[in-house]
Amino acid sequence: MKRKLLPALAAIATLSVAAATAAPVNYKVPEETAAFKPGPNLDVVQNNCSGCHSADYVKTQPPQGEKKKDFWKAEVTKMIKVYGAPIDDADVGKIVDYLAATY
Repeated sequence: MKRKLLPALAAIATLSVAAATAAPVNYKVPEETAAFKPGPNLDVVQNNCSGCHSADYVKTQPPQGEKKKDFWKAEVTKMIKVYGAPIDDADVGKIVDYLAATY
């Protein structure tokens, strides 16, 4: 038992020393070049959406024609249920209305 334990402990000690002496990784984030379009409930969208992605992401969604509101309702619901976006129920309709009217 001791023969198997000693190499494992040595490996853990080596990795611990390496992790403790590793230099932090620094990188520069590019300047934001996109902004959400002005419109009603813009503040709600900025407060709920821009923490996870930029306005560019919203602009890349395909046009939805007459089904805009249904599309955006499904997208906001997906952000909440699949990705865990912490959006209050009271804000969902405001976000959907903004996106349907603006994009």
